[in-house]
Amino acid sequence: MGKGVKVAVVGGVFAVMVGGAGYGAYNIVSALNGSGGGSSAAETRTSGPPDKDEVRETADAFFGAWEQGQATTAASYTNNAQDAGALLAAYGEEARIGRVDITPGAPRGTTVPFTVKAAVSADGVSEPLRYTSTLTVVRGQTTGRALVDWKPSVVHPDLKEGDTLVTGESAQPPIEAVDRDGTVLTREKYPSLGPVLDTLREKYGAKAGGSPAVELSIRHATDEADTPLLTLDKGEPGKLRTTLSAGVQAAAEKAVKDYPESSVVALKPSTGEVLAVANNRGDGFNAAFQGQVAPGSTMKIITAAMLIDNGVTSMNGPAPCTDTATWQSQTFKNLTGMEPNEGATLANSFLRSCNTAFIKLIDEKPIDDSSLTREAQERFGLGRDDWKTGIASFDGSVPASGGPDRAANAIGQGQVQMNPLNMASVTATAITGAFRQPYLVSPELDGRPLAQAKGLPAETSAQLKEMMRLTATQGTAQKAMSGLDGDIGAKTGSAEVDGNATSDSWFTGFRGDVAAAAMAQQGGHGGDAAGPIVAAVLRAGG
Repeated sequence: MGKGVKVAVVGGVFAVMVGGAGYGAYNIVSALNGSGGGSSAAETRTSGPPDKDEVRETADAFFGAWEQGQATTAASYTNNAQDAGALLAAYGEEARIGRVDITPGAPRGTTVPFTVKAAVSADGVSEPLRYTSTLTVVRGQTTGRALVDWKPSVVHPDLKEGDTLVTGESAQPPIEAVDRDGTVLTREKYPSLGPVLDTLREKYGAKAGGSPAVELSIRHATDEADTPLLTLDKGEPGKLRTTLSAGVQAAAEKAVKDYPESSVVALKPSTGEVLAVANNRGDGFNAAFQGQVAPGSTMKIITAAMLIDNGVTSMNGPAPCTDTATWQSQTFKNLTGMEPNEGATLANSFLRSCNTAFIKLIDEKPIDDSSLTREAQERFGLGRDDWKTGIASFDGSVPASGGPDRAANAIGQGQVQMNPLNMASVTATAITGAFRQPYLVSPELDGRPLAQAKGLPAETSAQLKEMMRLTATQGTAQKAMSGLDGDIGAKTGSAEVDGNATSDSWFTGFRGDVAAAAMAQQGGHGGDAAGPIVAAVLRAGG
């Protein structure tokens, strides 16, 4: 330990060699003989926060026992001896960490920072390990002793409840993931791909032809893949080709950085191949593929398709935009400042994103409570829980709904749930007329079947594509899409979420053979945050 206290075993008896201040000598002896006794200060004070002497002595005793591999004794200096003992035992046994040397920093109140230097050894190979962490000393509720407030992060800062440390052969061989052109994809260059690469290794490591590495890893209590911390033997990585494009991925990573809690997906409508997936989130969740939130008015692509397919109206048919629309006692409004247009066509109400126009039309025959669900499932391939993208994904939900939710669903509120992957696929289906299930890894690698849907009639697809073009050049998406050349189209959306003062921003669009969709939670209107993200990705993908 870097505080001048070392312990030696002489003739089977522990001897204490004190250098410097040696402020924890008493507790070191107690820790090593298993008595678990506290300092004299701890014996006389049984209430109130621990004082500085108690903090230093308790931390010193805990560190001393930990250094010597005395898991039970070290655990006795915590307020959760059972959990602490199990994790500290695994530290030396399952994780094979030895030669532990702990250097405490200057205490900050009752918190003590410290640095751990150790070695991880397995199969004749040893690698140094170094990291920093902190512990906090508290007053034991029943004993009155000064004790380490137990958290797994005391042992390692990346450990969470239920995690443990293990060293051995990785469950799956390492992979070298490459993009569609062979460019290597790493978490260092593409940070938001980190969780995706972990999942790809877990699922396809054995199929990619590599040999397992020997690693120190965090084993999670959940089904989450192990998180490697230190590699002792790299093994032999297998090469895994993905559908991603390094250039489009780089643009996606850069674009989401400007907007907190944002996600984006880009894909090729002609094939369903995913070109990019990026997230800017504090929790590391792949919301781009697995998010389940209301998509706002981007849902009007599907609703418009339903209206056209059921003969209710057409692109140039009537869709009056009124100030308000009432459906089964609930009144719906448009965005503030939208001028009503009683003579509006569907195209005009679509490009302005008029809520009331769509809500008024869902009462027309033959539309019923299940019409939107059937359109989403049968033509857009959504909501059937059968997408097999190569990694975990959610394929949308459009439940059949009665009452006010039937109207709310039509404008992307109510019970509808989507993510950027879903909405990029919706755009792809809308502009090509064919549903092609998105995927990140070719189904040829593992023989998995891709989901099927019948797609759209050519006439419906042509009308949707033209309405999206008008929205990008004359409507709510015009500002975000300005400067993009070629064949372009888009749809904006903003989704109100209970308890949030600002709506979620949604945007989906296409340029040539690239479709993209983005969301930014509490990002405002669709063109405010999600729009610039999509435009940046389409610019790179073209």
